[in-house]
Amino acid sequence: MIAHPRPLIDVFAAIPDFRKPRGKRHPLAAIFALACCAMLCGYRSYTAIAEWGRNYGMHLVGALGFTRQPPCATTFHTVFHRIDRDVLEAMLGAWAEALVVGTPAPPDTLEGIAIDGKTLRGSKKQGAPGAHLLSALAHRVGFTLAQQAVADKSNEIPAALELLRHVVLEGRVVTMDALLTQRQLAQQIVEAGGDYVMIVKENQPHLLEDIQTVFTHAPIAGETRTVATTVDYGHGRIEQRGLQTSTVLAGYSAWPGLAQVFQVERQVILPKTGEVREEVVAGVTSLAPERADAMRLLALVRGHWQIENRSHWVRDVTFDEDRSQVRCGSIPQVMAALRNTVIGLMHWAGYSNMAAACRRFAAQPALALALIGIEPEN
Repeated sequence: MIAHPRPLIDVFAAIPDFRKPRGKRHPLAAIFALACCAMLCGYRSYTAIAEWGRNYGMHLVGALGFTRQPPCATTFHTVFHRIDRDVLEAMLGAWAEALVVGTPAPPDTLEGIAIDGKTLRGSKKQGAPGAHLLSALAHRVGFTLAQQAVADKSNEIPAALELLRHVVLEGRVVTMDALLTQRQLAQQIVEAGGDYVMIVKENQPHLLEDIQTVFTHAPIAGETRTVATTVDYGHGRIEQRGLQTSTVLAGYSAWPGLAQVFQVERQVILPKTGEVREEVVAGVTSLAPERADAMRLLALVRGHWQIENRSHWVRDVTFDEDRSQVRCGSIPQVMAALRNTVIGLMHWAGYSNMAAACRRFAAQPALALALIGIEPEN
């Protein structure tokens, strides 16, 4: 049974309003509720969001909390520009965290959290500060738990350290690609009671060499190895993955918390052309064999790409994020945070095709209101 989360409209109602009472025409919660409902219906920019509010009668916008004609694009620009972005992201993250905890996982499931970055390309071209964002996404539910802007002239590592401070790590497994495979990140995760699965490439040359050496030799006494293989057919190709693990570097390597190393071999065959593509990738994890054998590690490695498939790709393709050129103040990050929230809501509601879901909500906007916790009166 899935627990009912705190309605999103209640979260919006708790956001501190920066505006002075005099001259305030629209409730802040109603403005954010309208923005989310319009996004659920496939509207992408704050100009389009304002148009959505005027496409329906006062019966619908009144249910959102408006007592007069809904706001124009300028109002959305002002609110998104001046809102306390950190407070908004923290409140949305806490709400998403409660939703993940309240959605039961299958027994013995390892709760994965993927960390990865995405650049708001259109905003970056317009000179927007902090246009590269790191996100933490729950593998299982598809909700973004936190978001952190990467400072200009910096890199993802300091931002990742800060991002992890805003995510519950205890009892969870953080997955990340090679760019974020860093000792200080591994140490922070382990100290917080979490585990990690990290891909190792040339940016950690000594560690990579040690792992490659392990798998060129036969197992030794006292070493534990496990092996798993999967084969998938679809999209005009055959994809085979094999992962093998080893405990031989545990206690030998100085990498924080290291319990196993692994190697993934991936082969893709295109039957129409006969083309064969092969790739070998190394990795490290703090998960011991009794908690994660090769099959579980392979599932976590594959699960990491949920952040690309269920978040970044949707933001670009369905919500056209890369073409958005908003650049003032907090607007790019606020819009991204709202997109993350809307996408997570659709995943939680059971939609797998986001474009089709947007079309359904556009045809039946009352469903969008219901998803954020508003039931319009008949």
